[in-house]
Amino acid sequence: MNHTITTQLSNGTATFSVDPSLYPLDALYGAAYIFIDRCFVFLDKDEAGRVVVSLSPKKGPADEPTLQSWAGEFGNELLSCAWRHQISAQNRQVLEQVTSLALAGAMGPPSLDDLSNFDFSSQPLEDPLGIAMSWEEKYKKKTPAAAAGTPAVAAPEAVKP
Repeated sequence: MNHTITTQLSNGTATFSVDPSLYPLDALYGAAYIFIDRCFVFLDKDEAGRVVVSLSPKKGPADEPTLQSWAGEFGNELLSCAWRHQISAQNRQVLEQVTSLALAGAMGPPSLDDLSNFDFSSQPLEDPLGIAMSWEEKYKKKTPAAAAGTPAVAAPEAVKP
């Protein structure tokens, strides 16, 4: 593994280093943010370019199992944040499209000025399944002959004298 965890009991802190090529800096910040309610989180960089994370208790000294637990939980949270970072990077375009559609919908219906500037000359979309058919077109009254499946014969017109 590319990071080591060492617990320093003399200082009462859990200190470990993380390879920034393995975990992005945004993931480190996200994991650190999760821990700021229970301990002080210090981030630094060593000579090798690795990020050094120090977790110190806020209230009194912490025992070794607590410090090791914090270090393990931080590693798990770091992995979770790195995964979320990767998912959001892969889905960035979809998130931007959904956000822009939501904002456009929040603007409300178009005004009369917007409609007067709209180009209605474009051809309508094809509808091979008849989904866009109006209710009247779909359920219009049929002649009794059409309902029976036989072709309808037109009635002769009345002759005017």
